[in-house]
Amino acid sequence: MAALRTSDVTVEGIDLNYIAIDSPREIFDRMGARQEFDVAEFSSSEFISRYSCGDCPFVALPVFPSRVFRHGYIYVNRRSGIKVPKDLEHRRVGVALYTQTAAVWIRGHLAHQYAVDLSTIRWVEGAVEKGGPHGNPHAPPLLKPVAIERNTGGRSLGELLAAGEIDALAAARHPRPHPDIIPLFADAKAVERAFYEETRIFPIMHLVAIRRDRYEPDPWIASSLYKAFVAAKNRGLAQLHRSGAHAYMLPWIDQDLKEIDEVFGGDPWPYGIDANRATLEALVQYMAEQYLIARPLAVDDLFVPLPGLTGR
Repeated sequence: MAALRTSDVTVEGIDLNYIAIDSPREIFDRMGARQEFDVAEFSSSEFISRYSCGDCPFVALPVFPSRVFRHGYIYVNRRSGIKVPKDLEHRRVGVALYTQTAAVWIRGHLAHQYAVDLSTIRWVEGAVEKGGPHGNPHAPPLLKPVAIERNTGGRSLGELLAAGEIDALAAARHPRPHPDIIPLFADAKAVERAFYEETRIFPIMHLVAIRRDRYEPDPWIASSLYKAFVAAKNRGLAQLHRSGAHAYMLPWIDQDLKEIDEVFGGDPWPYGIDANRATLEALVQYMAEQYLIARPLAVDDLFVPLPGLTGR
């Protein structure tokens, strides 16, 4: 998105006021509660939940600003006796938000790859790095009860994990380092690469939402925005591959890029529906299994049409 922020890429027919906000949770809360932005990065799970309920105030573009493999975001207390995913059953596991997209993906991995019975887990919901809740989300309520308790004390989930008061943490960010906190998967990168090569799923966290009342009078804005997002991404990808003076503070970027190109075929961050169908279908399946939506939705229906573009 950097080229949109710097105006090196512009949006045809639109005078874009780019507002850079570092905290996704702040963006989601402001967009979800008050529709403060015409267009915004938005939680995939929250959009899909709201869309499934009908009368959603947003429409979506198949543009995915945030994608993260999540096996490496499961941490355990080394004294808990948890060695393999199945050991998480009947434990207290911290999670920033049960409805958070990252948590949906982690639970989906645990259930589908490792046969973990999610119903046996008691989820402790709260912020990872501070006491209290993680933001003020506006996702619809779960369709069936789940064992969730709120962390109302003054300590963070990271602190509770270090103290052994929760057994594990499954979140969108890493806890602060502590000698008693270790990753469940010692070599998460190898696990994630094998997962991708088997399934072609690269977990999507966020999409781009447009206020419905801005889109419906002028549906052309969707195609115009999509073209600009693709152009900005392509510019960023070219910058990433620039040789000579590195554009990013990654000492072994040449070797990293060679691996990325080998695994992802030259584009690790595809937009559009067809290029992401396996990932999107897994997400809606996991959401249905976890009671966020009543049934899996057709992924083509989640996004607005983009006439003449490869947005499918």
